[in-house]
Amino acid sequence: MDRQEYLNQISAVNRPAKKSKTSFFASKFFWVGAIGVTVLILIILIGAILGNGKTSDKDKMFGLILHIDNTSELIETYQPNVKSSDLRSYSASLYGVLSNTSKELTDYATEKYNYKAKDAKESIAEEETTAKDELESELFEAKINGILDRIYTHKMAYEISLITTREAQLLKSANNDTLKEILTTSYDSLENLYDKFNDFSEAN
Repeated sequence: MDRQEYLNQISAVNRPAKKSKTSFFASKFFWVGAIGVTVLILIILIGAILGNGKTSDKDKMFGLILHIDNTSELIETYQPNVKSSDLRSYSASLYGVLSNTSKELTDYATEKYNYKAKDAKESIAEEETTAKDELESELFEAKINGILDRIYTHKMAYEISLITTREAQLLKSANNDTLKEILTTSYDSLENLYDKFNDFSEAN
């Protein structure tokens, strides 16, 4: 073995082994961090979705006022065409309750939120307008087909159930005595009228 080969052997033996490089993306710190960030993003997204799905009491009230006013307007339009005197009487009572509830809720909302009908969210206003248009279409069809009394009584019973459901939702979260009294009075009056409409028969 010549001198050069000998030196090469010694060099190979004494040369420090190369450290294997661990990829940053394969390290446990990277994956712990990545999972943490992913969980945080999911929590934020879920919170945003749930937050957007909630309707504030203010928006609920504005929507309720619009719905009551729209229903009152249709009662005023179609009540004169109802044939049954009993049904016209129930309808007049319903109109009175809704008008009174609308006035009191509007006064309350104006004082608390400076309410104006145009202030209702566009989505709420559109929803209430669509509901009104659908109801008006059904009542008009019933009128020209000579079955207004039958359809009118069913639709008014349904409107009462919708309004009282929304009043009950507002009552659950209401912490103002004036608002509670407005909603409770309206709810009780409408409940009594619901039975009148629901039990009405053209044979009576």
